[in-house]
Amino acid sequence: MNYAGIDIGSRTIEVVVINQSGDIIESRQSDTTFDPISESIKLLDGIEYERILATGYGRTLFEIAHDNLDNDAKIMTVTEIKAHARGAQAFFPDVSTILDIGGQDSKAIAINGKGRVKKFEMNDRCAAGTGKFLEIMAKTLGFTVESFGREALEAKNALTINSMCTVFAESEVTSLIAKGAVPREIALGLHVSVMKRAVAMLNRVRMPVKNLRDLKEAISTQKASDDQKERCAQKERCAQKERDTHNERATQEKRGQEGKTDNHGENIVFTGGVANNPCMIKLISEKLGCEILVPENPQMVGALGAALLAGEQ
Repeated sequence: MNYAGIDIGSRTIEVVVINQSGDIIESRQSDTTFDPISESIKLLDGIEYERILATGYGRTLFEIAHDNLDNDAKIMTVTEIKAHARGAQAFFPDVSTILDIGGQDSKAIAINGKGRVKKFEMNDRCAAGTGKFLEIMAKTLGFTVESFGREALEAKNALTINSMCTVFAESEVTSLIAKGAVPREIALGLHVSVMKRAVAMLNRVRMPVKNLRDLKEAISTQKASDDQKERCAQKERCAQKERDTHNERATQEKRGQEGKTDNHGENIVFTGGVANNPCMIKLISEKLGCEILVPENPQMVGALGAALLAGEQ
């Protein structure tokens, strides 16, 4: 018995098929085009499956179209949040936080040890900080999307980009080019802007430090005495001092040993098309001071998660 997952995104469509053991037996990908539903049906041609789970922005339309096909397979839908959480955990079982940057939206997701979503942030109202933003900026600078990150890494300095609005940023980039600015330095500045937006989302969902647990429980319990609260606060102050010392030592060790990082007990997984950009990986890793985990094909994570959930339901 096979199960399929399909992720219908704004830029690309991915399909993953797994067997009962959860092994991937087939995967496919294509551009979304102007008719994503027809493209999705073409992508599934010749694939046999008992159940399919659709995710992505086109999942609802696909569900309606699939019901009209001569196919006895069961069709269901799942949110991108749950699909990416499940897919990321399949690649990295110890994942705690996921950053997904796709063509026209970005998401930060915190999950627990069982892979369940605890908190998430999502930007789907504009293209700022997404793959579309980087695509437009690359074209403006004369780079291909595939080479944009590599070119940015060659820059000696990053120029400051004041606007994250795609329209205004494009105008600002054009103005910098006219003034003779180095394209690679503009490119690096654009990547830094996207990195800051992504890290801000991650920081809003990242898991709380375990040493805060006792303090939070005491504060949330109405019957906690003042003495209990003071003891918890004192414990947290001591724990904070230890964390500060640890972080300072880790930073020094990182500077002295190339490639050595401290992820503070977190495993952050980067998915989506922008996870193929080496400059974004490097900038986010340096900003957070930890290694960023990237699957072999980060664009397949949502479809894999959907396929696994189809098999588990």
